[in-house]
Amino acid sequence: MADLNKTGNPIFKTKAFTQPGAITGERMTVNGTIGKSIIMLVLMILTAGWVWDQFLVTGSVAAVSPYVLGGVLGGLVFALATSFKPTWAPVTAPLYAICEGLALGGISALFELRYPGVVIQAVGLTLATALGMLILYRTGIIKVTDRFKSMLFAAMSGVMIFYLVTWVVSLFGVDTSVVFGHTSLSIGISLVVVAIAAFSLVLDFDLIAGQSAMGAPRFMEWYGAFALMVTLVWLYLEILRLLGNTRR
Repeated sequence: MADLNKTGNPIFKTKAFTQPGAITGERMTVNGTIGKSIIMLVLMILTAGWVWDQFLVTGSVAAVSPYVLGGVLGGLVFALATSFKPTWAPVTAPLYAICEGLALGGISALFELRYPGVVIQAVGLTLATALGMLILYRTGIIKVTDRFKSMLFAAMSGVMIFYLVTWVVSLFGVDTSVVFGHTSLSIGISLVVVAIAAFSLVLDFDLIAGQSAMGAPRFMEWYGAFALMVTLVWLYLEILRLLGNTRR
């Protein structure tokens, strides 16, 4: 049985999966979660495509910047709302997907302008990585043990602290191009972060399967799909950045 207290994905919390309704009423299923994930993915693609089209029509970074900023802020708000109030997930999870689509559409368009062909490569690698990790999990090649969860949680915490520290020091004028620019060190760091994000998908798969087996309430299908989308967005952005760095 999955131990939610030791998960590497902070979106999953024990309290979230023990809401009223886990014992009675309609229950969460793996197929239902897959369906909700597809809906969120479609919403994300549609809004991302719309912003992308706006950029192609105007050819102006300023024209899509408000969508990117609004998408990032909106995504953060709905992500926090979903995390702290899982019962809202049927509403807030789709809204999160829409906001993330706005942000990803603008970011992807900017990367494509600078590195032609990089977006389709990033999308393909993201999907291939997700499928590969699912196969490794389903075949039992990767086993989600307590040690695995603890190590991955430590790695994810390290990544978050690293990003936070570099962002803070950059505010004081410190040059962070060595770790975020087009350098061998930056590429190495990106590879490590991509690997951590990929392994985080395994935790998502394990938790969705485990909580479905425990009979979590039906609304947790949206919550599980939301958590999976959070990891996929992270993985896509890291792969996009890695490919951008290697182009230089």
